[in-house]
Amino acid sequence: MAEFVSVEETARRWGVSPRSVRGYCSQGRVPGSVLEGKTWLIPSGAEKPGREKRHSALGKESILDILRREKDAGMPGGLYHACQIELTYNSNHIEGSRLSHEQTRWIFETKTLGASDGSVRVDDIIETVNHFRCVDLVIDSAGRKLTEAFIKQLHFVLKNGTSDSQKSWFKVGGYKMLSNEVGGMDTARPEEVPSLMKALLAGYNAKTQVSLDDILDFHVQFESIHPFQDGNGRVGRLIIFKECLRHGITPFIITEELKFFYYRGLKEWRNERGYLRDTCLTAQDEFRQRFQSLLP
Repeated sequence: MAEFVSVEETARRWGVSPRSVRGYCSQGRVPGSVLEGKTWLIPSGAEKPGREKRHSALGKESILDILRREKDAGMPGGLYHACQIELTYNSNHIEGSRLSHEQTRWIFETKTLGASDGSVRVDDIIETVNHFRCVDLVIDSAGRKLTEAFIKQLHFVLKNGTSDSQKSWFKVGGYKMLSNEVGGMDTARPEEVPSLMKALLAGYNAKTQVSLDDILDFHVQFESIHPFQDGNGRVGRLIIFKECLRHGITPFIITEELKFFYYRGLKEWRNERGYLRDTCLTAQDEFRQRFQSLLP
């Protein structure tokens, strides 16, 4: 019968971090390793994997390639798994979700809520499950150009089945019917939204090369229009993630710690682009550091 040792013991023996060991296991590079619950068990005689070949006839594997491969394989513990939890938790938390990081992880991994010390809003649970589906949609559609139909589909998936969807004045997957505001500032009137969105997308899709600044500029304009009654922030950040993947730019996640810098960047973009750009570059650095062992 095979003997197993812990991630920590293996990390000490190999001279690497426990995170790297977990990354090797999730990538299938440690033969015989077993995931029990949330813990990797590693054969006592397992050898440290050699440097992985990163090039093939098709070239270097991209972040999008990894996400698609792991998603299709249903692989636990890898980049796809982590991105689903981190992107969903942080984006929902920014918008007021009361679910903890642990509860978000439990919903993704076990389809249950786990232990809770207090009441939980049903909408928080529904929107968490829906956001996981949105991330899948983003990954599946990342190679395609951005369209109104796709943006509306994201909103439909995010808000479907929520209490908002039962309201007569709320259009799930459709543009807003009532005026709204963001950060105390007025946004586009409902009747202006269709033409403004068409113009925004036409200008963006006409670019032959897309930079991070182009994606951020689109995001600022999208949030200024605020085309949906609710869910604009989460849809907007999902679009950022998709477009980064599409154009080979390291994606990023706006965390709770970066929230106020992110809001300041949105507000000041037209006067000073550095605020939002630097916040997103910091988020990129955090993404690379957080998922270092899982990135190409």
